[in-house]
Amino acid sequence: MTRIDFYQIETNETAAAFTCRLVDKIYHLGHRIYVHADTMIAVEELDELLWSFKSDRFIPHCLLSTDDTPIHIGCDTMSAIDVSLPCDDVLINLSGKVPDFFSRFTRVAEVVPLDQNSRDAARQNYRFYNDRGYPLKYHRMQEA
Repeated sequence: MTRIDFYQIETNETAAAFTCRLVDKIYHLGHRIYVHADTMIAVEELDELLWSFKSDRFIPHCLLSTDDTPIHIGCDTMSAIDVSLPCDDVLINLSGKVPDFFSRFTRVAEVVPLDQNSRDAARQNYRFYNDRGYPLKYHRMQEA
């Protein structure tokens, strides 16, 4: 069963900046990742940040595709998610809603920024997962 972790950002750190830290940690633990954003603008912002996140560490990533890259970034407006996509390990959700395909992943990381709208959306997502019996964990995150 998919494990769901909520990461509530407790500072003014942006969701994109926190996600870079999370991607870096998860990737260097040996996992494959799909980051699901809400818009193409958010996808492009995260793509740019990952290229420059750390000068001493490369984080191999690409926009949603079937390439064998360990990290993919996409959103609903991009081409439909291919069930054969070589990434079903970790889903990092930045979209604010539960993606239809979340259950094909071993783990889902829900990133919750500081603003009230994001907190309200996260509460709805939490109820969705909880009502269906998914194992949930909650983490309060401070800036690195």
